[in-house]
Amino acid sequence: MTAQGLTLRQLGPAIFLPSGVYSIGLGAVAPVVALSATGLGASFAVAAVVAGMIGVGQILGSIPAGVLVSRIGERRTMLLGAALALPALLACVVAAHVLLLAVAVTLVGMAGATWGVARHAYMTEAVRPELRARAMSTLGGVGRIGTFLGPFASAGAVHLIGLRGAYLVAVACSLVAGALLLLLPAVAGDRPAPAGAARPRLIDVVRDNAVTLRTLGLGVLLVGALRASRQTILPLWGAQLGLEPATIGLIFGISGGVDMLLFYPAGKLMDRHGRRAAAVPAMALLGTAFALLPLASGVAGLAAAGILMGIGNGLSAGLVMTVGADVSPSAGRAQFLGVWRVFSDIGTGGGPFLIGAVTAVASLTASAVVVGVAGLGAALLMGRWLRR
Repeated sequence: MTAQGLTLRQLGPAIFLPSGVYSIGLGAVAPVVALSATGLGASFAVAAVVAGMIGVGQILGSIPAGVLVSRIGERRTMLLGAALALPALLACVVAAHVLLLAVAVTLVGMAGATWGVARHAYMTEAVRPELRARAMSTLGGVGRIGTFLGPFASAGAVHLIGLRGAYLVAVACSLVAGALLLLLPAVAGDRPAPAGAARPRLIDVVRDNAVTLRTLGLGVLLVGALRASRQTILPLWGAQLGLEPATIGLIFGISGGVDMLLFYPAGKLMDRHGRRAAAVPAMALLGTAFALLPLASGVAGLAAAGILMGIGNGLSAGLVMTVGADVSPSAGRAQFLGVWRVFSDIGTGGGPFLIGAVTAVASLTASAVVVGVAGLGAALLMGRWLRR
């Protein structure tokens, strides 16, 4: 199968299945990192920093991953990412000090970035352009479903052997995902360049695409910040209202369920009517939901805000990857996609910190309004810079 020839059905065993399995592993680990840190004597503040090191690892790993893809190809880079995850996860199991755990968690994030950038580059090469948004949004949806299922998949292991069981489940998922990668059909970009062949330098790729990165790149950064902020501010607002944790969890779950239902319709909308048709309303809805959150004074208000956030987030499924694929240059594509991912990861990591900083200086209400304004700004940027 050559490049630009794969259908969504053909991508099932090649990309969606291994990506779903890999995401289950990440979802299994996500809730237990902070608990592992506190178990090693860390304070809550330090444990939060350790948990955040996954995001730091993703930022650190994205650009080297892009360079690696250009040298050895997509499939080998994904296999390398799965292989790197194994010692990193095992180090989490045996870590006897918080610092060692933090380093191991950072390596898990770098492995995830390596996998993600290579997968993005592969999809850009392999999928027919008229199916690109549906393919990317489905990939994003599969990742969200896997992350959602991860804690359930590891619950039995954690019950039997403690927190290390979650890491061992993630190890198994990485092994299975790596094995499934062997089913990948060949694409034109999935071969390293011949020895001695000229490769675009990273600095040249960045310079040649500087306009795209400082316009749409800023928009992508805001998209990442909005998505991550949703996961932070919704439970915090519920706690401020004095709601029971179970009630907050139910509202959060409903919001996530609405989100997961929309990933394929979002891709279809982008393929048929253009990227703006999904990007602008998605960011506007997210921004509006944040801005209206201070009006929520009970369960019904918080649930309404959560559902609105879920709709906005669901409409943006696959948006970052689709737009990145659209604007990536044919020469130096992998390096560009690595830099592109850094913008998204910075936003994802920075969103919760923005909420924390504004809340510390002013209030949670102020942070909701600030993030709401950022959402409307993202909608304006996407409307201005996305091509029809």
